[in-house]
Amino acid sequence: MKRRNFLATTGIGAAAAVAAPAIAQGRTEWTMVTPWPKGAPGVGVNAQRVADRITEMSDGRLTIKLYAGGELVPPFESMDAVQSGNADIMHATPYYWVGKTPSLNYFTTVPFGLNAVELAGWLYHGGGQALWDEAYAGLGVKAFYAGSSGVQAGGWFRQEINTLDDIRGLKIRIAGLGGEVFRRLGAAVVLLPPGEIFPAMQAGTVDAAEWVGPWNDLAFGLHRVAKYYYTPAFHEPGPGLEVVVNKAKYEVLPPDLQKIVQYAAQSVADETVADFHYHNVVSLRPLVEEHGVQLREFSDAIVAELGRVSLEALEEIGASDPFTARVHASYMDFLHQAAPYSARMEQTMLRQRAAVLG
Repeated sequence: MKRRNFLATTGIGAAAAVAAPAIAQGRTEWTMVTPWPKGAPGVGVNAQRVADRITEMSDGRLTIKLYAGGELVPPFESMDAVQSGNADIMHATPYYWVGKTPSLNYFTTVPFGLNAVELAGWLYHGGGQALWDEAYAGLGVKAFYAGSSGVQAGGWFRQEINTLDDIRGLKIRIAGLGGEVFRRLGAAVVLLPPGEIFPAMQAGTVDAAEWVGPWNDLAFGLHRVAKYYYTPAFHEPGPGLEVVVNKAKYEVLPPDLQKIVQYAAQSVADETVADFHYHNVVSLRPLVEEHGVQLREFSDAIVAELGRVSLEALEEIGASDPFTARVHASYMDFLHQAAPYSARMEQTMLRQRAAVLG
């Protein structure tokens, strides 16, 4: 899908009222909202897959109608719509709602944290999902893991970042705790909805921006407004996506429809990881060979400082309230187990493969 087609629906002034679910002859229609532009690679596409899969698996007994970011509610008001019952279901990512509880950072991603496979392991088998359920119970919603983009890119910069001085005063669009780290290093951080990233870069409102990775970034045209592409993202090693439902409306569904919602999200979660990985692989080469993008990495000295500030910020967030402290302890415990395992298995395999393939 061309970029102009899915960016056309991202106006944030759309009406906030959403119709209540229609129920007729044992059939229910739910409204799904998202912060994503319509048809956006990876996120918008897999949101539609969730909607279609629930509809198909239920043989139309539960039909999901998807509205992209800005079509019914502004992108960053999707959670409010589901909480209030003005929408029934949402496809999004948890760290957009950290104003409600800082614990949500951990269910998306943290700097130098769990990768996509490790995050799924913690959620499915390490107690993460139970903590996530507890985090959202007070908000009147329930979440299901919906996959990951895998390791993301560090972002697009008009100028090279060679020293920490190059970060100070930088106007950058960056999400999650990465934004907090850059803020502590002197950058001016803004969080724009996805559909506003390209216009902001084009207009010079921001000097740099991170979005997802080669697939999304190519589709959004970010290579047209900056040429230095820093990879990988220190702050998003494997961010998680979510399907969130209004808890009261979910609980009145028949048990089989509840399971269909759960397993539709789980099946799309698996497909989402593969979808992102495949398309990121095939999108990186044209960025470099056809569009002249220059790949860069943050220097060891900059990474060291990013790491120091990241751990400092994490400790503060982890101590912000008793519940977040529990989430922090669980997440960090598994991270400290996963890191040496991945270093021994994944890093060694990748190093050996690179040596063999040249």
